[in-house]
Amino acid sequence: MSDPIEQPVEKREESKPAETPVPDSSDPTPQEQSSAPKEEPKTDVATPAAPVQETEAAKTEEPKVEKPAYLTKTPALGDLFDRLPSILTTVGHDEMWGVQLKDYNDVPTVNVLIKFLRANEGNLKAAEDQLTKALKWRKEVNPQALAESGKYSAAKFGGLGYLTTYEENGRPLVFTWNIYGAVKDANATFANADEFLQWRAALMELAVQDLKMKDATAVIDYDGEDPYQMYQVHDYLNVKFLRMDPAVRTATKKVIDVFATSYPELLREKYFVNVPAIMGWMFSAMKLFLSRNTTRKFHPISNGANLAREFPASLIEQLPKVYGGKGPELKENARIVPLTEEPVATKEEAPKESAPAEAPKDAAKEEAPQEAANEGAAKEAQEETPKVETPKVETPKVEAPKVEAAKEESAKDGAQ
Repeated sequence: MSDPIEQPVEKREESKPAETPVPDSSDPTPQEQSSAPKEEPKTDVATPAAPVQETEAAKTEEPKVEKPAYLTKTPALGDLFDRLPSILTTVGHDEMWGVQLKDYNDVPTVNVLIKFLRANEGNLKAAEDQLTKALKWRKEVNPQALAESGKYSAAKFGGLGYLTTYEENGRPLVFTWNIYGAVKDANATFANADEFLQWRAALMELAVQDLKMKDATAVIDYDGEDPYQMYQVHDYLNVKFLRMDPAVRTATKKVIDVFATSYPELLREKYFVNVPAIMGWMFSAMKLFLSRNTTRKFHPISNGANLAREFPASLIEQLPKVYGGKGPELKENARIVPLTEEPVATKEEAPKESAPAEAPKDAAKEEAPQEAANEGAAKEAQEETPKVETPKVETPKVEAPKVEAAKEESAKDGAQ
């Protein structure tokens, strides 16, 4: 028989495994592991990931849908637009030929960038550098102000530059004319190269305004015709100052350099009329600064009267007669850069400078005491004459003024 006292002990020992507090210091049971909420955070993290992927996909798809055809056709143009914000920020200027540069949805901006890209034959880096330099120059010089409010000497630039706009089939054709034979004083016109450049830039800006690029509604074809270009005519009739004059060379090269950088692809054709043989050096200089696409547009013509032959009949009716056309002369209907008649004004003001001519009156008053002093001195001399004991010799001296006075009176009578 077993001890009845041990039975409760066994029951207590058997009941111990059933107690839940005992496993507190041991590993959790499988039920506790399955009931632990560890997988819930995974579902929370994965849930927002889906919309993020969707928005990113939407962002990448938007440019593909809205990208204009002209960017697809010319990838370098799109790359230049990508760099445009950085260029504008670096330079701190966003105006080009009257166009405020924006994004590729702005037609005038697209046309401006196409011109810079075409001028560099599609070279993106070269186009970016040229655009940057052109913007810097416009910021420093402000050529629009030169054209609108600049004042230039009529003596230096009068008759030297003109601007005309003709029509052909309803389309405006812009012409600039440089009549170098009208230069009166080569040293005065070309000695200050910066002043000459400002005047030329002012004339160019007026022509650019007539192109109306800022009003463009259609993008020009990168490989097609560009309607935003002008004609230029340089007339060298009776020019004598081009015989290797250093001032002329300096001013000419400066204009060529600046215009090649700041006005690319704005020239349709350029005619050099009445060109002397000595002009060869200038064409050589132009080839060094300008692209082949530009120099191929140059046309030397020995006789200016043959210029009209280069254009259709409808335009011949409008060109000046001196160039073989049937239209009015440039002085009659062409525009010019505002000129001032300062040299003439200085000549008219000369009498004001001669106003001090009244000074003789004052001078006469001032000289009166001197004359009195002289008379006093003469009297003293007369008083002293007895001391010299030659009174007869001094008598002619006293009478001499009377003779001169008589001569002066007779002269006055003759003048009347």
